[in-house]
Amino acid sequence: MASIKQTLMDRGIKLMTDPRVMKMMQDPRVMKAVMSAMSVPGKVQSFGSEQAEKIAKAMALATEDEVKDLQRTVRRLEEEVSRLQREAKGKPEKE
Repeated sequence: MASIKQTLMDRGIKLMTDPRVMKMMQDPRVMKAVMSAMSVPGKVQSFGSEQAEKIAKAMALATEDEVKDLQRTVRRLEEEVSRLQREAKGKPEKE
């Protein structure tokens, strides 16, 4: 897999040094199209995440972020309970 990536990188660099490509890349319309194409994966991912959250809410399911928040809260509370238990063991009992 690394060799494919390296080959693509080498060919991309070779292509970018071609004077015809360099001239074409100076055109603002081409640069705008390239930038738009590069932003597509991020837009698709955020759209997919938003749709998954909408479906989860419609089905009354917890989202991944909500589950992680809940796990952090439970962990913090468990640590607090442990700390309080240790402190209670160290203090003499009141009569």
